[in-house]
Amino acid sequence: SGQKTESECIMSNISIGNMTLGIYQTNCYFVYREDSDKVLVFDPADHGKKIEAALGHHGLHTVAIFLTHGHFDHIGGCAELKAAADAYAGEAEKDFLLDTKSNLSKDMGRPVTVTADVYLKDGEELNLDGIRIKVLATPGHTAGGVSYYFPEGGFLICGDTLFQDSVGRTDFPTGSMSTLVRSVKEKLFTLPEETIVYPGHGDSTIIGHEKKYNPFCV
Repeated sequence: SGQKTESECIMSNISIGNMTLGIYQTNCYFVYREDSDKVLVFDPADHGKKIEAALGHHGLHTVAIFLTHGHFDHIGGCAELKAAADAYAGEAEKDFLLDTKSNLSKDMGRPVTVTADVYLKDGEELNLDGIRIKVLATPGHTAGGVSYYFPEGGFLICGDTLFQDSVGRTDFPTGSMSTLVRSVKEKLFTLPEETIVYPGHGDSTIIGHEKKYNPFCV
C-alpha cells in the first residue's frame, strides 16, 4: 500500500500558476504538466498578448483556452489568444458571450464578445495533454457558468461561483442566488474536502473550509 503506479506518478506533476489582470484584478490561471511545453489558459482576463509573452518566456505555448463564464473581466484577452488555440465554454453561456450588454462590456465602453470553438456539457470529461478535466455546470453567477475540476491535481477552477468565505454576485443579468447556492452545495461541496479552490478573484481556499465556514452555504 502507498505505492503509486507509474501512471499516477506521471499524472501528479500537474502545475498551476496565475496572473492577476485587468481593472477587477481577475485571476487568469495556467495549468500544465511539468514535462510539457503545452499550457491550458483559464479566463484570459485582459492583455492576451501579455499573457502569451509571459508564457512564452517560460517556454510554454497555449493549446486551449477555457472560460468559466462570459463577463468581460474574464474574457478580455481571449481574442488575442484565440489565434493560437481553441476556446472552450459552457454550452448555456453561448448567447451570453455574444451579448455585450449581458457580459457588461458595453457599459465599460469596450464591447467584447467570444465565440467558443467547443461548448461543454455538464459532467463532460476532457483529456488534454494528459490533463484530465471534469466539467461541472455551476450556474448562478451567470446562467452558463462552469467550474473545472482536476482529479489528479486535486484542485478546482471555479470562476466567480465560490470565493474564500463568500460567493459570486448574482445581481447581474442571468444571476440567481438560489441557483448559485445549489450549484455550490451540489456540485462543489461534493468534491473531496482537501480540494484546493482557485476562484476568479482573491485568494485560493479549500472545499473543507468552505463547507464549514462559508456563511452563504451553511
